Amino acid sequence: MAITESGERDLVFYTNPMSRGRIVRWMLEELGVDYRQVLVDYDTQMKASDYLAINPMGKVPALVHRGRVVTECAAICAYLADAFPDAGLAPDLPDRAAYYRWLFFAAGPLEAAVMDRVLKVTVRKDQERMVGYGTYERTIDTLATAVSATDYVAGDRFTAADVYVGSHLMWGMEFGSIPRRPEFETYVARLVNRPALVAAKAVDDELAGDLPGED
Repeated sequence: MAITESGERDLVFYTNPMSRGRIVRWMLEELGVDYRQVLVDYDTQMKASDYLAINPMGKVPALVHRGRVVTECAAICAYLADAFPDAGLAPDLPDRAAYYRWLFFAAGPLEAAVMDRVLKVTVRKDQERMVGYGTYERTIDTLATAVSATDYVAGDRFTAADVYVGSHLMWGMEFGSIPRRPEFETYVARLVNRPALVAAKAVDDELAGDLPGED
């Protein structure tokens, strides 16, 4: 695919190499489509008025496709799979139950449970029914069941759900917020050598190395 820093493209990707934008970069590489990249820094641009007009949360990534804005990584992955169906990254409509289930499980209960764990937020026993994930341990056990049931999280072929779920697992195991369970390592081993992931990682690693203050 072609990445351009300027000029018009139907697809504009706002990101920072040290962000969840890495998930969307992988998805874009899987699609093999041209897009325009706009790098947004944390110190000034992310909270500037022109970017807040795109994403009022002041967060990246964000995607603009033919004038329509999509934010939130899971939503971006699902949107791109539908917008570019020739890539085959979404199951046929009748077969999307597991695809939607685990894509949004990772966006909801999993991310909330992992972030609470990292931030040392303690949920009391009497509060478990109030939080979407219940307990961290139950969430991790549920995810282990999901990724070990079939080769990929939505069935026997790779989909956008694997981009999102796989990214969470890779990041979590690398930084210790998700345990290195055999089910997770077996699943991730099917993903790490995908050419699109390797290419996406190379782009973001190079960009990260060029950030001010980086060696």
